[in-house]
Order: sequence, then structure tokens, then C-alpha cells
Amino acid sequence: MQTLTVELGDRSYPIYIGSGVLTRENLLLPYISGQQVLIVSNDVVAPLYLEKLQSTLTGKHCDVIVLPDGEHTKTLETLNLIFDQLLRNRHERGTTVIALGGGVTGDMAGFAAAVYQRGVNFIQIPTTLLSQVDSSVGGKTGVNHALGKNMIGAFYQPQCVLADIDVLSTLPLRELQAGLAEVIKYGLLGNAAFFEWLESNMDALLARDADKLAYAVRICCEEKARIVAADEKEGGLRALLNLGHTFGHAIEAAMGYGTWLHGEAVAAGMVMAADLSCRLGWLGSADAARARALIERTGLPVAPPAMMTPHQFMELMSVDKKVQSGRIRFVLMKSIGHAVIESDIPPALLEQTLSAGNSLCC
Repeated sequence: MQTLTVELGDRSYPIYIGSGVLTRENLLLPYISGQQVLIVSNDVVAPLYLEKLQSTLTGKHCDVIVLPDGEHTKTLETLNLIFDQLLRNRHERGTTVIALGGGVTGDMAGFAAAVYQRGVNFIQIPTTLLSQVDSSVGGKTGVNHALGKNMIGAFYQPQCVLADIDVLSTLPLRELQAGLAEVIKYGLLGNAAFFEWLESNMDALLARDADKLAYAVRICCEEKARIVAADEKEGGLRALLNLGHTFGHAIEAAMGYGTWLHGEAVAAGMVMAADLSCRLGWLGSADAARARALIERTGLPVAPPAMMTPHQFMELMSVDKKVQSGRIRFVLMKSIGHAVIESDIPPALLEQTLSAGNSLCC
């Protein structure tokens, strides 16, 4: 087992990474101060891991809500089901909400914890690669709106994160591939050596080599913990974590949440970001080709949906948390391992990227 710490002063918390951490009472119980617990899971994960989690909660009064799975359920209506369960079972301010699932479950459980009785403790137990390397760390919680992804939410940090590598053995291939998009992101935005490691080890990751997966999760969590510690509420540096997301969120909204998995949309968005960076003269064509090639090896999309128009992209990207003073901010690349935030993009070059389709990466 490896332990990392997200350094946020009195709100610092550990990330435990390894095999079997889900069933380690000594890791979980110290972060549950009261007797009441609400486990929030979904109908895919609960049959696999809920009983194991409950067996570690010795002496706790444990309630459970099992939600339907999928990005399309990440709504205020579903969130209200969590509040119903908390209120019906008379959970007090000393309760702890535990998220057992992927990014959707973690985001909704965390947001519920952030606002129930103005804030109760919560714990993240991510069960997908994407949530282990990204969404469970850093305190972003929330739900989607029909007009924009994650536009309703709060920054709210967990008490701890338990990333059990063993649970990835039951992850569907498509979900594993989607998680690898976020893994690749960390190499592209700030760690060229990690990107090179991914080029050498992608086959092992796709084959679910436990040691390789644990290493990838650790590096990604280290990178995110460092950025979150420096900029918890995305005032500047943290926006770099959105590489590929401005384009990707537009794809998710256009196609209907859940049609494209988040990681799939981010993968295409990163290729679009590389293409635009290349057109600006920042990213060399060889680096752009390397980025696309690694994403393609993973089995992820390297182009946006053919039916999306530049106008549709612009409409959807204008409803984005990174918009400032009416200007869309993009996370682009100077080289592999060096990302920057830029809003002054020549419209003609942006139009070229939005129109390129499968010819992305100039």
C-alpha cells in the first residue's frame, strides 16, 4: 500500500492506494467520527463491493442508497434521492457519507455531503480508474445541467480516499479505456517522463497489470495533489487539469450525457487541443502525432462526433466554468508535459480545429 497526502492545512487528507484497501478497517474507521453512515453506491458496483464495505463498518449504524448507474443520472433529481434517504433515516451532523462507485457516484455523494445540514463528512472509495486517478481527489463535487456539465456543485474535500486496485479487475474494458484518457492527460499537461512511461507500458495497463496500474494511479494522484494544494478552487494553476475538457464537455452535452463516456470525450478533446496548439505554432507536429497515437492505442476516440458543427461547439463551450468575461479559456500545449491556459485564440484557427473532424493534428 502507498499513502499520499493532499496538503490543504487543516483540511489535508490521505489517499491510500493498493490491493485490498477497501476492506482495511484500520484505514476507514479512524475517519468516521460518529455512529451514522450513509453509503451511496450504484446498481453496478453495489452487487460487487457493498457487502465487503459493510463488513468493515463494525459498530456503525449503516444506511445504504443504491442509485442507477450512468452519467445521465447525475442530476438534481437523483441528488434529491440521497437527501430523502438522509432525512428519512434522521442522519445528524455527525454522519459520514461514503461514496462507493465511480466519478458520478463520488460527485453526487460529495455534493450531498457538502450541503446536507450545511456540511457533513464524506469519504471517497472510487471503483473506476477514472475516479481513482482524477475525480475522487481534489474536492470537486456536483451535478450536471442540460445546458452544461458540472455547472451546479461545490468544492468540498473528503476525509480520505481509498483507491483499491483490486476493484479494477471487474471494470468493463470501455470504462478502463475511459480512465486511461485521464491518465494520459497527466503526462501531457505536466509530466513528460510519465508520458514516455505510458508509451512503453500502455499494453500492460490495458492488460490490467496490477503493479503498473498502481504506479499509474500513484503518479496521477501525486500530480493532482500537488496542483490542488497550490490552487484548491481553480483560481489559476488548477485549470490545467481541464486539458481536453472544454472540447470534451461540449461533446458530452451535445451527444447526451452518458452516450460518450467522460473519458472518451476528453480523449477526443485532447486531440483537438493538440491540433489547436499545433496550428498556433506552439506544439510541434511530432509531439501532436505522439499524443494522438497514444490515445488511439488505448482504443479511445481521436475525433469528435461527425455531426457536431463548429457553431454547436461554440454554443456549448460558451457555457463552461472556465469562461471568464465572456471569453472561453482553453488548456493547450507548448510541448508534451507543458500545458498552458489561453483565451486569446485567433477565431480562424479555432474554426479550423472545430472543422477538422478526423483530420485533427495538423
